[in-house]
Amino acid sequence: MAAKYKSYSIGNIHNIPGINVLEDSMIEDIKLVAEIYPFKTNNYVLENLIDWDNFVNDPIFRLNFPAREMLTNEDFEQLRLGRERMSVDEYQQLINDIRVGLNPHPAGQSSFNIPFDNGVKLEGIQHKYKTTVLFFPSHNQTCHAYCTFCFRWPQFVSGLNMKIQAKETEPLINYLKANKCITDVLITGGDPMVMNSRILESYIDTLLEVDSIETIRIGTKSLSFWPHKFVDEEDADKLLAVLKKVVDAGKHLAIMAHFNHGVELSSSLVATAILNLKKIGAEIRTQGPLLKSINNSSNVWADMWKKQVQLGCVPYYMFLPRDTGAQHYFAETLPNALKIYREAIQQVSGLARTARGPVMSVVTGKVEVLDIKNDVYYLRYLQHRSPEETYKIFLGKSKVEAPTWFSDLEYINEEDAHLFI
Repeated sequence: MAAKYKSYSIGNIHNIPGINVLEDSMIEDIKLVAEIYPFKTNNYVLENLIDWDNFVNDPIFRLNFPAREMLTNEDFEQLRLGRERMSVDEYQQLINDIRVGLNPHPAGQSSFNIPFDNGVKLEGIQHKYKTTVLFFPSHNQTCHAYCTFCFRWPQFVSGLNMKIQAKETEPLINYLKANKCITDVLITGGDPMVMNSRILESYIDTLLEVDSIETIRIGTKSLSFWPHKFVDEEDADKLLAVLKKVVDAGKHLAIMAHFNHGVELSSSLVATAILNLKKIGAEIRTQGPLLKSINNSSNVWADMWKKQVQLGCVPYYMFLPRDTGAQHYFAETLPNALKIYREAIQQVSGLARTARGPVMSVVTGKVEVLDIKNDVYYLRYLQHRSPEETYKIFLGKSKVEAPTWFSDLEYINEEDAHLFI
């Protein structure tokens, strides 16, 4: 029998199995925070990943259900009073104002990253690094469930026209053919794996027409939040056949899988989903951010990386939560992040030491923290808009007492000043 997906949002939150263990005041807090950050979950997450007997400390509950602390006290109180006293239009304006103040498009993703073709802005495309383009199809501007930390939260809200999306593929194909240095296309969103096989096939077939493309990457959380997609959903076999087209065409198929905790790897369904993807020739690389209250433990990361290797995946990145949304709630300090990464990597074999971290995705590229000695930060770019700047070690120092992001650092040597822009 095919797996049936059932979605839950704020509109039907009281129908969620297990929700009765939450106090009414907590449900009201979730509803209020969800005015800013979208909330969505599904039956697989609820039935398989959350320990409802200990939901207060459960990492997947915190990963999926918005917390009151994700808003500042000021914003929370404004919303609470506004809901009671404001008109509908006034209240929506308040929501919009708060969202705009949360840096909805960090790292230049709506400005520096969007390319132009003959003076025309190419919507739904980002080109930050020379060889790689990100593509945001309009068909996948949602996910099977929403992560509370997600830096792409503006993709899932309405009212401010903040979405990055492409409604057609022709501009992308023309751009790729005109820029043959681009070898990799990352299909992202949202989650491309919300698309059915027919829609996904239309995108895959079009990309396979471009000879210069060597790798098609797909960024997805579905292995964690809806592994049925690759196992027993009605469309699963057709979907796998569509993905296999990439491999059969002599291209590399990379599944960029998002995992945040070992619990997400614990079910036999996930193992089967991973095996089915590997059978068609896909490589699965795993990544996720370091998050307070969810996975800020070296043991959690070491356990997760070990499980991923055993399942045939390649640990890839330990990111730090981007400077958007509720970063203040989720972010560890840079010294703590480095300590957690090092203590985790020391527990695993060389096969799991492919995981790079802690890494920050900033306007100019991906910055790795290599070491901290006497408040001197040893850094390097794993990726940079200018390829010649990659893998050079440079030094920084903290401008604040408890740095959590690259902008909290400043250069020590004048010759490194351009690397801190």
